[in-house]
Amino acid sequence: MSAEQLLPRATVLRNFSAGPAILPASVLQRAAEAIHELRLDGHAASAPGVGLSLLEISHRSAAYDAVTKGAEELCHQVLQIPRTHQVLFLQGGASHQFAMVPYNLRRDDRPAAYIDTGVWSDKAIAESRVLGPTEVIASSGPRHDHIPALPAAGTYAGASYLHITTNNTIFGTEWAEIPDAGDTPLVIDCSSHIGSRPLDFERVALGYAGAQKNLGPSGVTLVFIRKDLLSQRPVGPVPTILRYATHAKEPSLYNTPNTFGVLVLKLVLEWMRDLGGLEELARRNQRKADRLYQLLDHSALYRAHARPGSRSSMNVTFTLDGAPEADRDALTKRFLKQAEAAGFDGLKGHRLVGGCRASIYNAFPEEGVDELCAFMSAFERSL
Repeated sequence: MSAEQLLPRATVLRNFSAGPAILPASVLQRAAEAIHELRLDGHAASAPGVGLSLLEISHRSAAYDAVTKGAEELCHQVLQIPRTHQVLFLQGGASHQFAMVPYNLRRDDRPAAYIDTGVWSDKAIAESRVLGPTEVIASSGPRHDHIPALPAAGTYAGASYLHITTNNTIFGTEWAEIPDAGDTPLVIDCSSHIGSRPLDFERVALGYAGAQKNLGPSGVTLVFIRKDLLSQRPVGPVPTILRYATHAKEPSLYNTPNTFGVLVLKLVLEWMRDLGGLEELARRNQRKADRLYQLLDHSALYRAHARPGSRSSMNVTFTLDGAPEADRDALTKRFLKQAEAAGFDGLKGHRLVGGCRASIYNAFPEEGVDELCAFMSAFERSL
């Protein structure tokens, strides 16, 4: 008997994709209303409308100015980004930041230092090497199943900056806390866990995150940079649009922004605030992750890829390595096919890890994790 016969078919499609990810239902409703007509407070039906869809208004209008300024303020209030940092809403995703960071922060002949924890840090390293000396001071390779220890400060003391990827979607690893890099500017790619729990951004010189995991739709990149860094002159020529100072001078308006994406980001931050902020989200997210990892650690079939102590609460990666090697690939395909039929979408793991990946971002409901765990247990019992 198959697992989907043991459990009723899901009535709601559960999105376990690594991104773009699930959005809160209330945010989708409010965003849909704004497409019809933008209201000045963003959601109240009694609030005055501007007479135009959000998609029709100028990015230099007073109505959109209220949207972007409100989003910036919420980044400070809800995400706890320090007031010492400038908040920017850019485009191009985290991949664009892989190049902007070394363009702007490289200092004279001082190398850039990176810690390699997988694919996304590899891509950032490659972009840095285009522009100058780049040192990989620690790595979790080749399996990338853990977060390496931060090397002694002397290892990177002369670096232009130290770059880390704080959560790794493909391998399912996460830094337990933001490290203290001392006097070396710390740069973090926090795309896939920003907003999931309190993070010590006081230690961060520059952070960036694609919005499409926890903060909104694809097409918006949140950047926060310590204001003193904006006045530093880059080592070499930098195209105007690739300078952080350009976007700070005309706050996120140097070129036409993704106005819809910024509004949705603002709505998501309001949802997070009203839910209880990062502390409440951290509790919910930990319960979801603990439920899945407990099942994995007590299973004879499933194996978590990431080691305890380095496991991501956002991206839970696992294989079916408890099965005989000759049957493993076929059984994994069977599991994914039955999971999709049962209403679980996006569970296929990245090819570098294989197996499965359950991304359980902020808006993913706890009952959805319970449903997946029940399905996985039923599948294992059916063998």
